[in-house]
Amino acid sequence: MDAVRRAARPSRRGVLRAGGGAALAAVAGTAVTGCGAGTDDGVAADGTVTVEMWHGQADTAKKALEGLVADFERSHPKIRVKLGGGVLADVMLQKITAALAAGSYPDIAYIFGSDLARVARSPQVVDLTDMVGSGPVPWKNYWAASRDAVTLNGRVRAAPAVLDSLAVVCNRKLFREAGLPLPEAGWTWEDFVSSARTLTESGRGRFGTGWPGTGDEDTVWRLWPLIWDLGGDVVDDGGKGIGFADTGARALQVVADLARDKSVYVDPKPGSEQMYQVFQSGRMGMVVTGPWQLPDIETAGIDYHVAPLPSFSGRPVTISGPDTWTVFDNGEARSQAARTFLTWLARPEQDVRWDIEAGSLPLSRRTEALPAWQDKVARTEGLNVFTTALETARVRPVHPAYPEVSQALGQAVVAVLLGRSTPEKALRACADEANAALLIPR
Repeated sequence: MDAVRRAARPSRRGVLRAGGGAALAAVAGTAVTGCGAGTDDGVAADGTVTVEMWHGQADTAKKALEGLVADFERSHPKIRVKLGGGVLADVMLQKITAALAAGSYPDIAYIFGSDLARVARSPQVVDLTDMVGSGPVPWKNYWAASRDAVTLNGRVRAAPAVLDSLAVVCNRKLFREAGLPLPEAGWTWEDFVSSARTLTESGRGRFGTGWPGTGDEDTVWRLWPLIWDLGGDVVDDGGKGIGFADTGARALQVVADLARDKSVYVDPKPGSEQMYQVFQSGRMGMVVTGPWQLPDIETAGIDYHVAPLPSFSGRPVTISGPDTWTVFDNGEARSQAARTFLTWLARPEQDVRWDIEAGSLPLSRRTEALPAWQDKVARTEGLNVFTTALETARVRPVHPAYPEVSQALGQAVVAVLLGRSTPEKALRACADEANAALLIPR
């Protein structure tokens, strides 16, 4: 993982944080007084409002955000944005959960999209539907993935913060040595499995591809595009069961085929660091990843090619994992100031700076059209593939039981990756656990 993406999302999806979600549920129905920094309403005697932002960033992204905040404060002298929180994004859910329970929470926090449904159960989370509806960028101009990731029951519960998509990055040298043509749009998962097999040279320590093997969200979210392409979904239409009972085993068969051929490097550690190191050392032919990985690949000197994800159907599909800026209610003055800052941050002229410096894709088509982004695309091999993929990108549902569904599917993927179970058997175990979680009233 490169420094840019590590800054914006320290271990890309991180591990599932079920304990934090359970604790949050205990305080979700309780309105707490004495919010924010004690009883401070954040308004100074001269009318200046201070907004506390737990940003979760490090390194490059933190520096980018500090520069944006400085510019905002120069143009909005009556609002101050205090950057803090003291934790990276991977553990933000735990910190926010504890803060809500204690009644001392920030005005803005960086929340993973997969955690938003649970956080939004708190009455302290501010509804931003009116904000995005009256913003300077029309809401429909945002990519569908940006909109869907922050919308729950028809209401906008947060502002989009980071946007990405998945594609396949290929090592040109290894493809050339294997006598394989580079993949292009329209290739299939059968092509992917076959290419991985051909690219593998066990005697030289070369792998066709890689897959995170910890069972966390990094393991799981790579499988959803296969399930969606086959016509499945995360949750069924009734909301009481998984929507991939008929398609999950077929998707897992791709994983089983890779494991059978011994063409997949299974990364045993969270964060996928080792998988990326194998690719960047020239010992892996293909890696499914996002735009955050391109700077490290370039730095490693890999001559690479980017192709869209394969499919079963011939229809392009990928996944996007947007994260959010979630606003908490510390009184009208601070809530309004937080809205003002996030509205400003989402304007194309600010969004493009954040995208280029922190490693996100443009939140809206207006940002994508800016010369600065087009110049970035022209200078970065394959970046346009990730942006084009947003046209068909889907997101995981904003559903409070998603972490349990993901955990169950993660166990299934690992069992198949390690040859401990067949796709059918692993999917049955997954369904039993996930369906039970979906039946729990929330």
